[in-house]
Amino acid sequence: MKKFLGPVCLALLILAACTPYSLLGLDAGTDSVAPPFSKPEWLDAGAAPSMTLHVDSAHPSEAIDWRWRAPLRVSLAGCLDAPGYVTLTTPGEEFVLFRSDRGGQLFDLDARDISFKRALGVKPFVNLPSALFPRAGGYSLSIAGSGDVVMKIEGGRHGLLGTDQRGRDVAAMFVRGIRVSLLVGISATLIAAVLGLSLGLLSGYAGGLLDALIMRAVDVLLSIPTLPILMVITGLMGKSLWNLILVLSAFSWMGTARTVRSMTLSLRNAPWVEGLRALGAKRGYILFRHLVPEAMPLLLANVALGVPGAILAEAGLAFLGLSDPRVASWGRMLHEAHTFGAFTNGAWWMIIPPGLGISVICLTFMDIGRKLEELADPRLSASP
Repeated sequence: MKKFLGPVCLALLILAACTPYSLLGLDAGTDSVAPPFSKPEWLDAGAAPSMTLHVDSAHPSEAIDWRWRAPLRVSLAGCLDAPGYVTLTTPGEEFVLFRSDRGGQLFDLDARDISFKRALGVKPFVNLPSALFPRAGGYSLSIAGSGDVVMKIEGGRHGLLGTDQRGRDVAAMFVRGIRVSLLVGISATLIAAVLGLSLGLLSGYAGGLLDALIMRAVDVLLSIPTLPILMVITGLMGKSLWNLILVLSAFSWMGTARTVRSMTLSLRNAPWVEGLRALGAKRGYILFRHLVPEAMPLLLANVALGVPGAILAEAGLAFLGLSDPRVASWGRMLHEAHTFGAFTNGAWWMIIPPGLGISVICLTFMDIGRKLEELADPRLSASP
């Protein structure tokens, strides 16, 4: 069972990253869809869900069976093309929400507006949603005349993982975080792998002064603390996702270069390589036709093991506020949860999902990397 965990998790991550939001039943994740810090739908069954009622000339009435507490917000917007009115029928009363004596009148009303409350005969300091939805029962939004009207009812719960401080769908942002993490982790690691493979082959096969220069550069870069230098460079280059990928790849190729160099040194004077030289094979032919295929198993293992490091680095920089604020990554979600009071508001659904997501995706790639290492060197899988 354990050996299938990594591939299954990776398949689920890729499926979530590539599937359109509409097929997942999620909102886009960039716009407000419910009140801030709304709970997940499964957490508080008594809280009203967010919904939209739409009536027009072709569909003049829409009924709902109300079974929840009063919503947090109610708004009404639309246009009446001819004289008419919009009503909300409750179990014990009928409210005329808007009346127009002329055609083509646009309106946008919010239950928090005092003028709207006065027009309905409600005192200014009364919570209007509680007055419009006082108890469970059948409710109906109707339009008399020609027009198009939308009523938005915003309850205290929304979606699979609730909403954040801006009312955005946390589940949709979580899926966006999968895409960002895979993009950053795989792109940065692949660039670093190509760079490390090229310099490792060149250093190990050429030897001499070139080998010494490349290895001293590797030693210098390995001695630099990664996170502080990433913070400085990211601050200078700007908060761009592609800048972050380039910076991460520039400081992630050294381990691959050392591994490939060691393999190249062990094969450089092998009899079959000497035979190729004796036959007149050029250096480029030996490197790309024979040594690169020999290095591919080790390279794939290094790529799989390097992805978690890139993902953690991106999450760390995003948590510190050094990422693009327009990109919804898991680190950015944790940063906003910490900055905007998710801890004090008890909005754990903004904290636990991105933290678990980072852990699961890193463990998945580490497991895949270990399996690739065992394929490259069967001695690692041998029982003691």
